[in-house]
Amino acid sequence: MQFDIPLHGHAPDLAGIERRLLEADPACLVDRDPATGHLRVSTCAGREEVAMVLHAFGLAIRTADIAIVPSVCCGGCSG
Repeated sequence: MQFDIPLHGHAPDLAGIERRLLEADPACLVDRDPATGHLRVSTCAGREEVAMVLHAFGLAIRTADIAIVPSVCCGGCSG
């Protein structure tokens, strides 16, 4: 799943967040959308797990603030 998470003000430790999520999902990707400034997370982890990781890094993000982005997968690369 891909998540879109609005951030309020400060820049989070993207590398640290990604390292923590990689423990549960070796294919996880974390970055910041240059257009919106939102945090983008692509992972098999659920919203609650992502929220817990963000809380561990000092981000006051509610689970309800984490939006699930609809899939843009065409299915072409996996068979």
